[in-house]
Amino acid sequence: MSPRLFSFLLVCAAAAVVVAAFATALAWSDGAPPGATKPAVRPGTIPIAVLGDSNSHSYQDRVAFPLGSHERGGALRDQTFQWTEVLARMRGNELDFGPWVHWGRPWWSAWVRDKVGLLPSRTPIKEDYLYNFANSGGACKNLMGDGLGFRYPQVPRLLSLMKQQPERWQNGVVVIYIGANDWNPYLDLMAREPEAPELHRVIDYCTQQIGRAIEAIHASHPSVRILLAGITNQGDDPALQDKYRDATSPSNIRRALAGANAALRRIAEADPQRIAFFDANAWAVERWGIRGPHGEPDFKSVRLGHLTVTHTMGDAPSNTMLVDDHPGFGWNVLWAQSILARLREAFGLPLTPISDDEAARFVDATAAKP
Repeated sequence: MSPRLFSFLLVCAAAAVVVAAFATALAWSDGAPPGATKPAVRPGTIPIAVLGDSNSHSYQDRVAFPLGSHERGGALRDQTFQWTEVLARMRGNELDFGPWVHWGRPWWSAWVRDKVGLLPSRTPIKEDYLYNFANSGGACKNLMGDGLGFRYPQVPRLLSLMKQQPERWQNGVVVIYIGANDWNPYLDLMAREPEAPELHRVIDYCTQQIGRAIEAIHASHPSVRILLAGITNQGDDPALQDKYRDATSPSNIRRALAGANAALRRIAEADPQRIAFFDANAWAVERWGIRGPHGEPDFKSVRLGHLTVTHTMGDAPSNTMLVDDHPGFGWNVLWAQSILARLREAFGLPLTPISDDEAARFVDATAAKP
């Protein structure tokens, strides 16, 4: 075979592979039943979407986390709900997270479809509420798809979905709860040098990406309200309570974190009619407290129904953190209660508060299930 013929056949083979890849991308099923991405509007409900990381990825996802996997939700996952799952169960008649769907495509398939003008679908594939685009491992780069984040962009995919029913989102809400995967790897640096340049670069990047995300949402849907949640102190996480046991490290971490949350708060203060800040760290401190003066664990417990929830790690609902180091059931019920209250307070939304008694009854009834 001549070199010229060989080169020609090689080009033809490469072209065939590219064509096959495009055809596969276009034909790949997104898993959702017909009409699932344009569900009927439920009168009286407020559509709510979520952008974020594993703190907002539903625990009942059997696609990303198959049965037998304890990566999310822990050993008692059937009774361990994440905060969106709590709100959907307690206020699903008022807040509409969309139907529960197995929906999504591999990133390359969604990317190709996006380039040819078709609905690209959610990436990665997961089983979750339709409007929940948070996924485990999500970082600030994944909001708009910056750099390598192009594989799992959340805002462009959400906007593609919202574009199908723009009237639905005239009274909508988007919760942005992201940044922990960018910020928490620097805990040791925070403990030593709370004003380190690296820390400023991280939060500057995240605020830039969050700002871009909000601008993109408001460019298409000007009336959508944005609730921006801050970052909590992972230095007080039960898994790390044997670290930072000195007089300076915990206060240094709190100082660095205060600066990061202040930067996020400023985003909301620039547009208070449409953007509100939820101070997640102040919330955690109020409920669980902080370390003692020498870094020793000195946290509070919270009574919730028949449970006493302590700032400890374990899959039982009496722990704030699961063995997989994600918020436990009790934490998520209290968080959902406070998120709802913040939406009412900030935007005047007609949402029914979750009383302490109602939260306790919900926890007791759920924890009692076999």
